[in-house]
Amino acid sequence: MSEPTKQEAPKPEESTAAADFTKYKTAADIVNNVLKKLVPLCVEGAKVIDLCVEGDKLIEQGTGAVYNKSVKGVKVSKGIAFPTCVSVNNAVAHFSPLASDPSAEQTLAKGDVVKLHLGAHIDGYAAVSAETVVVGATPEEPVTGRKADVIQAAWHAAEVAMRLVKVGNKNWQVTEAVNKVAAAFDCKPVEGMLSCQQDQNVIDGKKRIILNPSEAQKKDFETVTFAENEVWGIDILISSGEDGKARLEESRTTIYQKEATVTYQLKMKTSRAVFSEVQKKAGAFPFNIRCLEDEKRARLGLQEAVQHNLVKPYEVIFTPAGTFVAAFHFTIALLPGGPALITHPPVWYKPELVKSEKQLEDPELKELLTKPLRESKKAKKKAKTDGEEAKAE
Repeated sequence: MSEPTKQEAPKPEESTAAADFTKYKTAADIVNNVLKKLVPLCVEGAKVIDLCVEGDKLIEQGTGAVYNKSVKGVKVSKGIAFPTCVSVNNAVAHFSPLASDPSAEQTLAKGDVVKLHLGAHIDGYAAVSAETVVVGATPEEPVTGRKADVIQAAWHAAEVAMRLVKVGNKNWQVTEAVNKVAAAFDCKPVEGMLSCQQDQNVIDGKKRIILNPSEAQKKDFETVTFAENEVWGIDILISSGEDGKARLEESRTTIYQKEATVTYQLKMKTSRAVFSEVQKKAGAFPFNIRCLEDEKRARLGLQEAVQHNLVKPYEVIFTPAGTFVAAFHFTIALLPGGPALITHPPVWYKPELVKSEKQLEDPELKELLTKPLRESKKAKKKAKTDGEEAKAE
């Protein structure tokens, strides 16, 4: 999955910031190219497992074609930062079956609400993206009803979040705004979903944003302030259900990730062999069991590692039957010159494809949506001058 690499001593931030951003952008270009190929494959009759396998293959091909010169004799690690997931209708996320799973036979039907979610990294700098596609929708036959409501809610919420993740703002501002946007479309964010700060080899950093928290989650959740030079992966998941609650169902977990902070000496020989393979192939990033050599042995070996929190599962959760979940995920950098979107805009979404009868009425949020992601120098200068004039008066 990812090529192994040796850890180099960290260099001073200033000298590497531009190079790091280039790696993020290169990874994002690869992700965008993969999505451009996957979206047209989301047709009636397509098998979900084929789309997942194809996505991972394309990420590997894309990352395999760049950064092939060794740096000081060390290969640059690169590969999958998040395995391709194809979650349909009320499946929230992380659905990527194995050939041996009963759900491997699942195919797409006309009108299915399909979430594509995947990521690539170069030297540990990851770009992760997700978007929502509706099978068979066209401008002549657009998406309507609750499916349209939930997609419009998710798209607007992502656009609002993008403009609120800026230096000096707090995580709760994003949580509250996403709630408001979802409510305008009579929808709810999926409870407890997290967006995390990123770093080299880290896509689930300690600073986080939570969507639609329960009372208990609210109490324990840390307030954080966005700071310059941070990179964030923002995950917007909206449900057409009444409360945004999701639960586990009969679907086997296939995506796992090594926990960087936990150490434990595994007892079983199989567990040690599987864990070693995970470290070689995936490093710090999530992986699908599919990438490991022996699937049965992998399932067995991972049990002990999960039990002792060496590896964490990305469980497949579902909102109630008959509801729909829409998702958009973007990666954004808070650069000194202002916020910069690392990932590309969605490939599939266009307003003419999704016709909801509901719309955003909140004047503050509507105004926010008219603003560019980063202010132009002229606008900044004018704001500064106006502020000084007001003081003088």
